[in-house]
Amino acid sequence: MNNLGTAVVTGASSGIGAATARGLAAAGFHVVLGARRLDRLHVLARDTGGEAHPLDVTDPSSVEEFVAAVPSCRVLVNNAGGARGLDPVAAADEDHWRWMWETNVLGTLRMTKALLPALTASGDGHVVTVTSVAAREVYDNGAGYTSAKHAQSVLHQTLRGEHLGEPVRFTEILPGMVETEFSLVRFDGDERRADQVYRGLTPLTAEDVADTITYAVTRPPHVNIDQIVLKPRAQASATRAHRE
Repeated sequence: MNNLGTAVVTGASSGIGAATARGLAAAGFHVVLGARRLDRLHVLARDTGGEAHPLDVTDPSSVEEFVAAVPSCRVLVNNAGGARGLDPVAAADEDHWRWMWETNVLGTLRMTKALLPALTASGDGHVVTVTSVAAREVYDNGAGYTSAKHAQSVLHQTLRGEHLGEPVRFTEILPGMVETEFSLVRFDGDERRADQVYRGLTPLTAEDVADTITYAVTRPPHVNIDQIVLKPRAQASATRAHRE
């Protein structure tokens, strides 16, 4: 299989990140994996022939050390992110908001800013940012997460214009319901509550999203897929779904 260059995947220890690493490795990329849970990363690196390095996108020094270990980069998948809590604005937990903005928004900013020189130097760079349908909609009790995802989306879309004419592409992936650890994190490990999110319908899998990312980054260099929104067939919006 041809070597398509190096692809960096953040939040690679589970879910969409891990599935994306497998998909990109199978397509011919050398994958560099970043996350906090190194035990999982090392297993994935062994399975994909990639590299594992510790990464906390909320910590500037961690980002700096990670990027120093990546001499070249053709694809960056900004996947690290998540939600915490489901409270109304009147009862907002500032620590939850701070974590969501640090992880989703500033984490994407740090990684993209640090790797843009290498991405451009590759001659065919590609930044993929995984946001959410929450980047296009709002819903009650979700302002912390939806505001962070809106900001992350705006950051990504702005890059598209700022680097127009340069050899780097920008694709935003906006998934709906995906059954990963997302809801477990949001509900602080409450499995029963997390399971209820997907009750009565067939959600997307991490592999579904990974397939979409792999498709986007393997298009010819002149093709830029700006946005892909994907949801389960049973989901119409962030707040409306058909359940059996």
